[in-house]
This record gives sequence, structure tokens and C-alpha cells, in this order.
Amino acid sequence: MSSAGRTSRSLVWAGAMVFVVAVGLVLLMVVRPSAASPSGSGAPGAVPAEGSADVGFARDMSVHHQQAVEMAFIVRDRTDDEDVRRLAYDIINTQANQRGMMLGWLESWDRPKTSERPPMEWMGHPVTPSDGSLMPGMATDTQLDRLRAADGKDAEVLFLRLMTVHHRAGADMAQAAAGAAGTDGIRGLAAGMARAQESETSLMADMLEARGAQP
Repeated sequence: MSSAGRTSRSLVWAGAMVFVVAVGLVLLMVVRPSAASPSGSGAPGAVPAEGSADVGFARDMSVHHQQAVEMAFIVRDRTDDEDVRRLAYDIINTQANQRGMMLGWLESWDRPKTSERPPMEWMGHPVTPSDGSLMPGMATDTQLDRLRAADGKDAEVLFLRLMTVHHRAGADMAQAAAGAAGTDGIRGLAAGMARAQESETSLMADMLEARGAQP
């Protein structure tokens, strides 16, 4: 099978994964009402503590997702390639929606959406931001400037490489939250994120190969 054929099939598979994750989250909300509550246990008034994995993940992943959406918007306007634009569109919609869910939980828990705590502290290894990269996997300001200045295939390859790194770190964070969070809502969302981002990472490897580039 040609690289273009593998890419098209991978795009369909990635789209299906996103759909399955979305449906699963909707069913979680409908079938298990207590999982949609802030406490995850249905206990009235119970919310995750400020230093919990739930709050830390919702806060940090919201920032992580925001940059992914930003990069997707940039590449969407720097290339006419249908496959890359479709991937960018999927990232914009999926991660913007997930970010909205996490910010909504923070609001319902009466927890601030920003904090002076170091990013990733809830995972046990706080990080120090550098050149605009606030946590692992995030692109630096210099890399974002390069993406904004690129066109066509150069923009596609740079975007796919940056997003591959972004997704790998995001999947690691999501897997940690799926195991450490105390609420059903965060555990379910994080597990779905990890699966979807791993699938898209595989897709992007095929897309880079089709363009004669390495991750």
C-alpha cells in the first residue's frame, strides 16, 4: 500500500478513535451521573483538594491543549494539504472541547484556573518554564515563530514534528492522571485522551513518512 493510502486509512482510524472517545464520555455522563459530579463519588460538596492530581491535571492540561490548538490554527493557514488541514481541524475541535470541560470542572470546584504552583507539581516532578515552553512537550516561542514563518511542506513537517512531541508528553500526563485522579470524570477523560493522542501520534508518523521526513 502507498504512503498516501496508509495516511488516508490512518486518518479514518484516528477520526474513529476520537468519535469513540467522545461517545464514551457522553455515556459516562448519562449512565453514571455521579461520575459527572465534581467529587466523582456523588458526595455533596466534596471537591478535589487544591494540590490534588485532579486539579493539577485539569489546570496543566488546559494550558497544554491551548498550545496544541494554537499550533493547529497556525498550520491550517500555512498549507493547502487536505490531510494536514483535516488533522489540524480535528485537534482544534477535540482539544478545545476537552479544555472547556476541564475549565468547567475547575469552575465547579471553585479552584482557580491559574496557579503560582510549578507546572507538573501534581505529578511529583515540577518543571521550570523555558522560552515559553511551560511543561514537557510544549513548543518554545522560538519554535512557534519558525512555524508561523514556514509555508507548504516545510510548515507541514515542522507542525507534525512539534505535535508529535506535544502528543507524547500529553499522553504521559494523561496516563498519570488516569491512575492518580480521585474523580471519575478526570480519570475517564484522561484515559480517553491518552488513547486518542497515542493514535494520532501513530498517524503523524505515517504522515511524516509520506513527506520523506522523520519524527
